[in-house]
Amino acid sequence: MKKAVSHTIRIALSVVIIAALVVFARKVNWHTTWASILNANWWVLLAAALVNLASLALKGVRWWVFLRPVGADSLWMALRATFAGAGLNNVLVANGGEAARVVFVARAAHVQSAKILATLALERLFELIGYVVLLALSVSFLELPPALARTRPIAWLALAGVVALLVYLVRRPSLDEVVVELTAPPGTWRGRLGAYFKHFGKTIGGLSTGPRFGAAMVLSVGIWAMQLWTYAWTARAANFNLSLVGTVAALLLVNLGFAVRATPGNVGVFQAVYAIAAVSFGMNKDQAIAVAFLIQTQQIIPVTLLGVALAPEFIFKRKQVVRAEDKGLELHSRANNAPV
Repeated sequence: MKKAVSHTIRIALSVVIIAALVVFARKVNWHTTWASILNANWWVLLAAALVNLASLALKGVRWWVFLRPVGADSLWMALRATFAGAGLNNVLVANGGEAARVVFVARAAHVQSAKILATLALERLFELIGYVVLLALSVSFLELPPALARTRPIAWLALAGVVALLVYLVRRPSLDEVVVELTAPPGTWRGRLGAYFKHFGKTIGGLSTGPRFGAAMVLSVGIWAMQLWTYAWTARAANFNLSLVGTVAALLLVNLGFAVRATPGNVGVFQAVYAIAAVSFGMNKDQAIAVAFLIQTQQIIPVTLLGVALAPEFIFKRKQVVRAEDKGLELHSRANNAPV
């Protein structure tokens, strides 16, 4: 019943978003947009695309920082899974690539999926932390549009919250005592689910150390800086003279809902939000949409092709390798003794 309601809500939300995008698209001068795309400097676009790929590689390194202690110590495997997961995210409505790369690494490294899921949870946490830090600094020291400037109290409250969370995780050697155990026999699905989340909590507690968090924070700063660099160079390639502050505002706005993708690759939503940010700085809406399309072209096509090239078995055989243990229903991995 709950699944049906959730599915209905998701469909209704998608319909509303698509309808809004259709209304937005009817007001765009597509001739101007297409001309801006054709007249772009393709060498500068290539440089921007390489920077974008480098930022994704850093995400793989950030995940590897947490994967090594649980027995998945191959950096190459972490990079392959990161690119393949990003490729899947580009073609799926939800962030299905995130769940799928947990399956890929758990099966390839022979490590419990609960442990791999814990490492991914920490990696995604630092993606959010990097965004919160950028937002807090931007709304405090830059002149941003009112919609972003009004988030200053929320941004600083969120920053204080994530700092408190990190301190809490570092100071607690294990989280297994705060994970709710389901009172059910071990052989039942409820008992296995409770044990699964206990493993998840223990792993997060064991991985939460100052040096790892410090390394992840440095990598997060580098990743967001490269994303800003990608946006700025793409705008430059299209002769779109959006200021640095405007570029920061666009980056913040388009990533405001990075955890949820309303359309495959967020196509359409990305362009509309980027254009709104650029127009607030006095830029042309049609040219802004062209720049947004160029940014997404770099984020979707090269990443998806690389994901297929680096991990074809992950992309094309994903459904075949998803077994009960990868869904969290079977906890007896071949690597029960992997170090945490």
